Formats: sequence, C-alpha cells, structure tokens
Amino acid sequence: MIFAAISTATGQLLWKLSDAILDVHMLGGFVLYGMGAVLMTAAFRFGKLSVLHPLLSLGYVIAIFYGTLFLDEAITFNISMGTLLILIGVIVIGGDSD
Repeated sequence: MIFAAISTATGQLLWKLSDAILDVHMLGGFVLYGMGAVLMTAAFRFGKLSVLHPLLSLGYVIAIFYGTLFLDEAITFNISMGTLLILIGVIVIGGDSD
C-alpha cells in the first residue's frame, strides 16, 4: 500500500509538471497513477481494508514533500501539524497486528 501511495503521488506530481499538455510528464503520470491503482487493488486482495485504506493517506504526506522539493511550496505550521497527525494515524492503524 505504501508503494501505491508513492506511485499515485508521483503520478499526480508529473501531471502538475505537465501544465495540462500531453507530454512525457503527463504520460508518465498516467503510468504511475495506474500502477498505483493496480498495487492498491492487489494489496486490498490480500489484506484487511480497515488497515490498508488508511495507509493511502501517506500519499498526502508524500505530496507535501514533493510540493516543497519540486514546486517551491512552503510548509507552514498547520501543514506540519496536519502531517504529523496523518503519520500518527498511519502508525496507530497500520501497526495493527491482527
């Protein structure tokens, strides 16, 4: 599920970088986003939905870092606190051993 989150977030970044024109970034974004969907489907097939689905929220955390690294977006205090809460939730729910 983590690879699905990384793949979809990267695909979305590439869409953003394409400036809504059909180019290598846009096509790469489609491939990565599609790969993320396939990985997510495979994970759901073998795992518990209640544990796996919250792990997709890691895509938001990855997108925040991508925005900072590639799009010169600022990380504010509120974004930092929200990111921390997402990570705590992923650890609490994703750490379920049942």
